[in-house]
Amino acid sequence: MTIQIDSREKQKAITNIIKEFDRQGMTHFSSKLPVGDYMSLDNARFAVDRKQSLLEVCSNVCQDHKRFINELKRANEYGIRLVFLVEHSRNIKCLEDVLKWVNPRLKNSPLAVSGERLYKILSTIEMNYNTKFYFCDKAHTGQRIIELLNGDNNG
Repeated sequence: MTIQIDSREKQKAITNIIKEFDRQGMTHFSSKLPVGDYMSLDNARFAVDRKQSLLEVCSNVCQDHKRFINELKRANEYGIRLVFLVEHSRNIKCLEDVLKWVNPRLKNSPLAVSGERLYKILSTIEMNYNTKFYFCDKAHTGQRIIELLNGDNNG
C-alpha cells in the first residue's frame, strides 16, 4: 500500500506515525490532499483525518464548526468517505466513551463543552455526514491509520 500524507501535517507531530509506516514497509509520500490527512493510493475514495485530542475535536466542532462541516461536505461532493482518528488515551476507545470524558476546560469555564454534549455533537455529525470517529492512544496511531486505510472498520 502507498500512503499519501497531507503536506500540511507537521513533521514533528507525525514522527512516530512515519516510523510505523516504515516498520510495516508502507510506501509513503507527502502531497496536499483535498480532504483529510492520510489516503491510500489503492482507495482514493477514503481518507483519515487525524485529531490530536478530544480538545482539538471540541475546538473543531464548536469554534470552527462551519469550516469542519464544510470539509465533510467537500469530501461528500468528491465522493470521498472521510473518517476521523482521535489520538486521546487508552480510556477513550469508542464514541460512547466520550460520554465519560471530563473536559479540563470545565474548571475555568462553565461554558466549556462537556463529554455528554460532545458525544451528542459527534453522533449527529456521524449520522448527517457519513463519517465515523475512531479513537486510539498516540502510541498506536500509525497502526490504526494503516488498519483503517486497509479497510478495517471503514465499511
